[in-house]
Amino acid sequence: MERIDKEVLRSVSRSFFVSLRLLPKRMRPAISTGYLLARASDTLADTAGVAVDDRLELLDGFNGELAGKGARWRERGLDAFIGAQQHEGEKALLTRLDECFAALEDLDALQADAVRNTVTTIISGQRMDLVRFEEATAADPRALRNEGELEDYCYRVAGCVGGFWTRIGLLTLGSRFSDAPPDDLDALGVRYGMGLQLVNILRDLPADLANGRCYLPVGNPRDSTEMAGCHRAWREHAAVWLESGRRYSSRLKVRRLRAASVLPALIGEDTLELIAAAGFPLPEHPVKVGRGAVRRALWRAWWWPGGAQATSGR
Repeated sequence: MERIDKEVLRSVSRSFFVSLRLLPKRMRPAISTGYLLARASDTLADTAGVAVDDRLELLDGFNGELAGKGARWRERGLDAFIGAQQHEGEKALLTRLDECFAALEDLDALQADAVRNTVTTIISGQRMDLVRFEEATAADPRALRNEGELEDYCYRVAGCVGGFWTRIGLLTLGSRFSDAPPDDLDALGVRYGMGLQLVNILRDLPADLANGRCYLPVGNPRDSTEMAGCHRAWREHAAVWLESGRRYSSRLKVRRLRAASVLPALIGEDTLELIAAAGFPLPEHPVKVGRGAVRRALWRAWWWPGGAQATSGR
């Protein structure tokens, strides 16, 4: 797992790779396995030029393998998906699915169950997304109907990861993870994950609209005034959810864990500032936090405050 961890994960996620390397070693196998499996299913769902029905079929097969039904689904067109990838890291990830699923089998049973449950929830969001926007086009975009649909989507594809992070921390570190009540950590972690997804939605709005997708709940996605107001309101919402990430991280006892946990929130806050500064409508190319800003965020994350019993343990 260490090799695919370094070779593939680095290429498909710049910021998460940094967080992973900061994590205490006991947490890394389950967290990295869950991330790679979720990223692989996301790649299947997002493969452009492949019919939605074919993507749904492979996602169902992927889900079946998670549930122990075997890998025969890969014979039903996975090679075509691999060949359609423009990103070399995503192509390598799909090519090496055997290693990802083998890593899942190597985990402790309780950790493996946590990975399966989380990735299954994420796939449910990816699947729902494909069906919801199947008929949408740039000329006739479709928007989510209300904030409940947006919050549900954010939970399925990212919020559930907050609970997963807590579960793996408690399973691997026990009392060294945190003294806070697990339910409180779960609630903060879920809101944190939802906030990170909401930042992505706000940043990627122009690209999503070009594909007929509007994740913001508006009556008319082509009404620039309505869109601008909704975008501004959800930026404020994202900032509140990211604050949950700060609170979550401050409750953790190990310095490496606090740094790994708060880093995405700090980068997310920097991204929100860039989005606000860009104005509306947003530029066609998504705003992006530069390497220098990531290094500064990493420094801030390392010195993030924790409880009185915080340690620098590994």
